[in-house]
Amino acid sequence: MSKPSLYSLLLCVAYTIFISACQSKGADEAELTPVAYQDTPFEQEVSIKYPFEMEEQAIKVASDRNGIIQVLTDSGVFRPHAGAFLYPGKLMKDQTYQGLNDKVLKDLVLYQDQFVYLDSTAVLSNAWAGKLFDIHGLTEARMLSPSEHFTFIVVGKEKIHAVKENKILWSIKIPEKPLTIKYNSALKSHVLLTVGSIYRLDGEGGGLTHLYSGEGLTSFDFTAKGQKMVVGTTDGYFTFDLSTNKASTKNSQLPCPAILTVKNIKGTLWMGTEKGAFRVKHDGGFDYYFGERWLVGTRVIDIGEGKEGSILLLTSQGLSKLVFSEYTLHDKAMYFEDQVRNRHIRFGFNASLGNLEAGNVDSGMLKDSDNDGLWTAMYLAGQAFRYAVSGDAEALENCRESLDAMERLYTINPVEGFPSRSFNRSGYKKHLSDPERWQSAEHPEWDWKATTSSDEAIGHVFAFGVLAEVVKVPEVRDQAIRLLDGLMQHIVAHDFYLVDYDGKPTLWGKWNPEYVNGFPPMVGDRKLNSSNIIAMLQTAYHFTKKEIYKEKAFELMDGHGYLQNLMVPMENIGRADESSDDWAEMLSQSWNHSDDEMYFLGYWGLYRYAFNDTLKSHYRKAIKDHWEAERPEKDGLWNIFTAMISPDNFDQEEAIWYLKQYPMDLIDWTMVNSHRKDIVKLDANFRNQATAKVLPPDELRIRRHNANRFELDGGSQGKSAYSAGDIWLLPYWMGRYLDVISAPQGVK
Repeated sequence: MSKPSLYSLLLCVAYTIFISACQSKGADEAELTPVAYQDTPFEQEVSIKYPFEMEEQAIKVASDRNGIIQVLTDSGVFRPHAGAFLYPGKLMKDQTYQGLNDKVLKDLVLYQDQFVYLDSTAVLSNAWAGKLFDIHGLTEARMLSPSEHFTFIVVGKEKIHAVKENKILWSIKIPEKPLTIKYNSALKSHVLLTVGSIYRLDGEGGGLTHLYSGEGLTSFDFTAKGQKMVVGTTDGYFTFDLSTNKASTKNSQLPCPAILTVKNIKGTLWMGTEKGAFRVKHDGGFDYYFGERWLVGTRVIDIGEGKEGSILLLTSQGLSKLVFSEYTLHDKAMYFEDQVRNRHIRFGFNASLGNLEAGNVDSGMLKDSDNDGLWTAMYLAGQAFRYAVSGDAEALENCRESLDAMERLYTINPVEGFPSRSFNRSGYKKHLSDPERWQSAEHPEWDWKATTSSDEAIGHVFAFGVLAEVVKVPEVRDQAIRLLDGLMQHIVAHDFYLVDYDGKPTLWGKWNPEYVNGFPPMVGDRKLNSSNIIAMLQTAYHFTKKEIYKEKAFELMDGHGYLQNLMVPMENIGRADESSDDWAEMLSQSWNHSDDEMYFLGYWGLYRYAFNDTLKSHYRKAIKDHWEAERPEKDGLWNIFTAMISPDNFDQEEAIWYLKQYPMDLIDWTMVNSHRKDIVKLDANFRNQATAKVLPPDELRIRRHNANRFELDGGSQGKSAYSAGDIWLLPYWMGRYLDVISAPQGVK
């Protein structure tokens, strides 16, 4: 064996040093340099809706070379009026050509990107100076298919005619009920689909060649440059090879297998079904468009290609136009920034809109919330990160405004250091379902909401810590630290309780050892409350340097087992045992997703402001363990938080997927997925995880981070709209601050 070279020895030494450094005690994963996602443009879709004023028997939709959209119904031709994203238009009777309104039209097709119509007498068009008017000679004409050189195939109840220049070129009988007919330019022939067969139609003499027999056939379109066809059925679809006359195995594992129409649009397969439409992705998966977010109605009767890559989905209730645009994540962030400022700021709070009229955002009312402070804290932290990475003056002003709203939560009530849940003008209380929770402020114009919870407290501490750390503006930093100190003085002075105006602890504001350790170790509140209070005390100490906070934290960890509590693995969290009391049993019926939100907001202060490296190493382990349990949810915020402790392993791809897939409207439309055949459903379980894989956010109802992302059905029929401030902007701007998302790339 030859001796190793000097170069080889140096490589070995370097490798040994590297491994040793990575494995050394206290090695900080957060010091690894993250590889940022490069923010380049991606496809982002929205739906523009055009309902009929009354339900119609819709037949076809098409868009011509001028971008004009026409919808054929049994009562005439309609066209869209007005309409924009979030502002629906309507379908109106098309009065453009008065003479057309006198005809009973049976079909609408495109030829040379011009509209061509079929009525009981002729094939006709307003294009080509109106010269096309070919008498077809069929009674009960049903469908039309153009071929080449202005030759048209007209299908009736029992016969097919080929017509050109007012002549019937040939006529044949149909053996069974026709469904649809299309011209295959590659094969220079038509293909006819009937209720039970596929036929090839000889364009010269009109002979029918039987190719396939089957059941439940509904629709088809050509693929593979005309060499194959995809055939829809009442229970899935299959591919039929026109060169071999062989059919593939039918695929029924679809969002909805009851297919009504199949369209190949620029190489992408689209299918309209009894419940919505879907497109087949290159990886074999599906983008599903169903529910009020995407559709007017349910049954997608026809699909058309609109101008600039838009997709037209027709139902008997109306037309939905899917518009696809190029966005970077930064573009999307700026859209959401405007969305928040335009309709989601209430007294500086980050608020939801309620009482909407079917998604009309101009009809809504800004609602107070039990968690006004929490949702605002999350928005506030996002704006702090935005200011830190961009220096944007607007972001700083947003911080000031929302921080003032947060401060007033403390000053509007008489209890020192106690944050109200919310506040509002005094006349508002009589309209609420819970007026007993509202108290009169000293000023007669105002009321404030009591019974503040631990959700609020951890949210406040998170936001105050972020502001104090990243916003290098003295007055903002000082204000945040002052509020942080006041809250924590209250909690420490009251033996780790939030004590309300009545001198009693609130229902949820409890971190006292007697309360926390009263739960069995498997009940999540024991682990959660321990984790949160240590994070809160560390944050307070980090920015005030008051020894009381450090002393109390170690007293809880060393004397009352809080470190042990917060290190309990997530796999050990479950239902309380039979010896537990009713309270513990109630709190442990299933996984609490609000707890996840509280944990992760607390992790910022738990990890970044750890008292020493040994604790930091423990905390990292606890956070990583929790993240591993949460990974199936693909929640963008949980993944971005994990980048803080593990920048080389935090499911970056899934975090970006979440940010890209989140819908643009944030309206709480009713969305339904439980009928789907393309998802693997799981048995009932503690985490309430309904499916093996979580669905994309734009196929689900709008959810904050404290909700179960595996819930398949739900929504409020567009009666409310959420703010992007906490849902989307916080994970995006935190990702930018942690350098795991780049600034926009390659954009002029």
